[in-house]
Amino acid sequence: MSNLERDPAELVAESAVLTETVLTEARVEILEPREVPLGGPRAMTVRRTLPQRRRSLIGGWCFIDHYGPDDVSSSGGMRVPPHPHTGLQTVSWLFEGEIDYRDSVGSHALVRPGELNLMTAGRGISHSEVSTPGTLRLHGVQLWVALPAASRDVAPFFEHHAPVAGRIGEATVRTFVGALAGSGTAATVFSPLVGAEIVVPAGATIEVPLESSFEHGILIDTGDVAVEDVSVPVSHLAYLSPGPSSLTLRAESDARVVLLGGEPLGEQIVMWWNFIGRSHDDVVAFRAAWQGEVIAGADPAGRFGTVDGYDGSPLPAPELPTVRLRPRG
Repeated sequence: MSNLERDPAELVAESAVLTETVLTEARVEILEPREVPLGGPRAMTVRRTLPQRRRSLIGGWCFIDHYGPDDVSSSGGMRVPPHPHTGLQTVSWLFEGEIDYRDSVGSHALVRPGELNLMTAGRGISHSEVSTPGTLRLHGVQLWVALPAASRDVAPFFEHHAPVAGRIGEATVRTFVGALAGSGTAATVFSPLVGAEIVVPAGATIEVPLESSFEHGILIDTGDVAVEDVSVPVSHLAYLSPGPSSLTLRAESDARVVLLGGEPLGEQIVMWWNFIGRSHDDVVAFRAAWQGEVIAGADPAGRFGTVDGYDGSPLPAPELPTVRLRPRG
């Protein structure tokens, strides 16, 4: 999914809460989402909890968009034209609906509920995402992972995986990146990570095992949920710093959460539009390549390539801000 904001602001909402829990001595930081339209007169709106000024990364995870349940008949669904990426992986995970995916390395796949589509941009790729005609509702998350500096120029590629479900007490776990509770995939990652959907029935309390070297984020999709006895509203993100070997989730009503974690990246990144680099000049060069190669048609076989089978024009890059982009991390 493209980031269509012209001037992405890493803002933290004024009502964000910082809470110290006595039981684990772990800090639970609650990050409030902001609404971002994906563009167009019938724009589909997503709720973005990462990045924010307070926090740009959770492990390698650098971008969290949560959307739906979205009535496609009124919103028009998802129609994201071919757009570029560098230095990252996109992790697509659906709860409802279906999305048609195409990219410039020749991949064509459907994103379906419970199945992972993982795109590694590396040195550069372009792709499109369009909800299928039969989709009535869209509901899911779009996640980005920043590639570490040593891997950010790998050749682009695409993977599809369908994890087998595992159990934690009464909860069902589908781990789409890494491994947790007997569930996992062989998805290629370039830093230690975990990503999982956890469905918890009403009235259940579960202990989720954690890698103590990881920092973690818990995104609440549905339900009345407490993380370490701290109530976390729907669409908000609870952050836990490294240290704990488990966390307690309590669901007062049927709930679904997305657990994301990873070892701190230990690097600063510059993220603007759909590019991740390490400097302002990196981003300037990526934008110039996209505008020249694809939008102006100077070199369709260049860094980003072209997406076959998409009916429409690629997405031009917005204008760069008038100030230099600052590294964050």
